[in-house]
Amino acid sequence: MNFDLSQFDEYREDNRREVKKANGGLPISLWDTYSAFANCYGGIIILGVKEEKDGSWKTTGLQNASKLQKDFWDTINNSKKVNINLLSEDDVELYEVGDNKDIIMVIYVPMAKREQKPVYINNDIFNGTFRRNYEGDYHCTRLQVKTMLRDQTERTMDMEVLDKVPMEDLNYDTIHGYRNSHRSLKEGHPFERLSDHEYLRSIGAAAISEEDGKLHPTAAGMLMFGDEYNIVRHFPEYFLDYREDLDPATRWSDRLQSSSGEWSGNVCDFYFRVYNKIIKDIKVPFKMVGGERVDDTPVHKALREALANCLINADYHGLRGVVIRKEPDNLVLANPGYVRTGKKQMRLGGESDPRNKALMKMFNLINIGERAGSGVPNIFNVWADEGWEEPIIEERFDPDRTVLSLSFKKKVTIKNGEKKVTKKSDEKKVTKKTQEKYDAILNAMQPDKWYKTSEFETIAGVKESRIKVLLKDLAEQGLIESTGSTKGKMYKKVNV
Repeated sequence: MNFDLSQFDEYREDNRREVKKANGGLPISLWDTYSAFANCYGGIIILGVKEEKDGSWKTTGLQNASKLQKDFWDTINNSKKVNINLLSEDDVELYEVGDNKDIIMVIYVPMAKREQKPVYINNDIFNGTFRRNYEGDYHCTRLQVKTMLRDQTERTMDMEVLDKVPMEDLNYDTIHGYRNSHRSLKEGHPFERLSDHEYLRSIGAAAISEEDGKLHPTAAGMLMFGDEYNIVRHFPEYFLDYREDLDPATRWSDRLQSSSGEWSGNVCDFYFRVYNKIIKDIKVPFKMVGGERVDDTPVHKALREALANCLINADYHGLRGVVIRKEPDNLVLANPGYVRTGKKQMRLGGESDPRNKALMKMFNLINIGERAGSGVPNIFNVWADEGWEEPIIEERFDPDRTVLSLSFKKKVTIKNGEKKVTKKSDEKKVTKKTQEKYDAILNAMQPDKWYKTSEFETIAGVKESRIKVLLKDLAEQGLIESTGSTKGKMYKKVNV
């Protein structure tokens, strides 16, 4: 992200720009913002500028810019104030602005690498770690800080050996089903003749414990091949949920939950059960190869990638669990955990940094998942080839959550002279005031509870007609769901 002095009059404060007057020296809040930008996607802090009521900027200037610049470097290199300095000399610049030649200081804060997070201040990791959203800087919860700490290491969470767990706690029906898939896809593979225990050790589902020298499941082995009631002993927040909402007259057309007790509830069985459900409506063109019909298409492969990516990158210590929601023209895949490479890099591909490396290996062995980080770009390419609306990657914080939305609707195209121009559906511009109303409504809604329209009038401080518009917007965004007729309509928060 760059700062262009020629564009100064057009700038507004946003998710990655922050202005501060700094009349009396370095503002205390400067370091909150440094931490927040570093722990998200980076940003620019500008000293010597204030934000007007209309959101525009006005320079106030710096009285002693050179001293302020020295104070800044002294402070950021003080480990008791900031745990890590991410900046080089080129990241702090002084500019003259306007006819009065007011001096401002522009500080470029980069996104911290995974192994550098959390970036915190005041020598207090749990109270001094911040993140950024459109409302400004906010304190990270203990859970968010612990997630960053877990993500620092190259050994991912799922490689942990569960020393107290016997091999018998795994579900061998699932294991044998997985082995059959592996055998059929890679006939003659060296692992084929191994015993179950040797096989599980070879694929990373089990390991020798340093504690007793015996073979025990790894966290990945438990997630992939365990029974739900055993998995939750090690991952209390573990939850897998598939929801099929194809008929507006019913609440759910189909639902599959890991906690139902009707099946194993593990990641492996969830993957195959859900994949078979989401491809039911995919049209397969007639194609013959070597005298045999091929029923696989690029769309099938992309859906496998999307589902595996969701499960491989989930933080199974995180809140709300994995939720897959199928709608008539849309598929939404949501998992706990922020994007380790960053949302932009996830879209570009080429850099693979899975949250669960052992799970990824197990999926790779049965030809699911892309090790080179090309899975997500491939999904975008397939959607473009099909002429469908571009997929949307959304990253939410508090709790951390990654959401991938795949639309099966065709892009709208219009003719402009002799050229065809692809026209994306216009995104509704949301003002800060409207966003505050959205947030007030969502924050007031308890999970799994239905609300009447009238209940939100006091919460949002607006009349019923305006409430109806706000609720309609939230429903279109997939954040709430509705039921009932116009007069008796009820609303409930969607936990994705």
